[in-house]
Amino acid sequence: MGIKCGIVGLPNVGKSTLFNALTASAIPAENYPFCTIDPNVGVVTVPDPKLDAIAAIVKPEKVIPTVMEFVDIAGLVEGASQGQGLGNQFLAHIRETHAIAHLVRCFVNDDVVHVAGKVNPLHDIEIIDTELMLADLDTVQKSFQRAERAAKTNEKVAVARRDALQKLLTALENGKPVRSVVLDERDEEALKDLQLITAKPVMYIANVAEDSPAENPLVEQVRAHAAAQGAEIVVISAALEAELAQLDEAERAEFLSSLGLTEPGLHRVIRAAYRLLGLKTYYTAGPKEARAWTVKRDATAPQAAGVIHTDFERGFIRAEVIGYDQFIARRGEHGAREAGELRLEGKTYVVQEGDVIHFRFNV
Repeated sequence: MGIKCGIVGLPNVGKSTLFNALTASAIPAENYPFCTIDPNVGVVTVPDPKLDAIAAIVKPEKVIPTVMEFVDIAGLVEGASQGQGLGNQFLAHIRETHAIAHLVRCFVNDDVVHVAGKVNPLHDIEIIDTELMLADLDTVQKSFQRAERAAKTNEKVAVARRDALQKLLTALENGKPVRSVVLDERDEEALKDLQLITAKPVMYIANVAEDSPAENPLVEQVRAHAAAQGAEIVVISAALEAELAQLDEAERAEFLSSLGLTEPGLHRVIRAAYRLLGLKTYYTAGPKEARAWTVKRDATAPQAAGVIHTDFERGFIRAEVIGYDQFIARRGEHGAREAGELRLEGKTYVVQEGDVIHFRFNV
């Protein structure tokens, strides 16, 4: 499954700079609000040492990693839900993403204008959260009014939709995001057509100065807020990441080492997104290609097969599975098979992180 993550935040918090670093793109990152008018989309490959190790053994013609899509959405401001700034134009783009990366400014620099006049991470977060909830409230209110009229017939589906919408309406009116509402399967079925922004999982990216320690009072405010929500947080220097992105691999490794770091911030952002969305990776490997596939954490073997092709899921017979450690230790499928470490798994098998799988199917 492709992962699409929207980067949101107030103007001048470093979104475009971070996007440039993450995707090695060259979009405007000037020191004024709304320099990014259309959502910029960048697709980056997911760093995957396991896939590299598998490919080193199999030596396939092609190696295909999974990818993550980042959408840089222009800065939201107070009143965006009513059209202030560039308003609903940007809110619509957020609806199309799987997760939200909320970039928060945690650095003080008088040369970089802050739209509110001062750096206050919690206030910044509150502005964005409020605008997103107001946008959802407008959507839910309109849907609820229609659902109320439809429910007067006492038709079962219409009543279920009205009741589910009432739960969301109550939460949003009380300043709580949709993701805070406990929904059962019936509710989720009734609401599946809505693309509510605050239903999406959120992670916070605390943007610090290049020379700032990873932990500072501003970051601690964001960390405490994220912990209270059960959200992910990644501390990053967008400016530093932008510098790294301009270096070749050898120079990048040397620069990271000089800073006491082992990896670029991109890797941490991607891992946080995987945890946020409850994802894991399995692999297929053969002479033509070695490939990584992303699935939900609780995906069964047929569901994982369906990520490759719907026919694989529909005609699933069995999965031939080798654990990653066994695949590497036995130097591939042949060695694992001879050692009795290739397993035959059926429809109820839950795919594990790192599994190397060959699917048998018949359509």
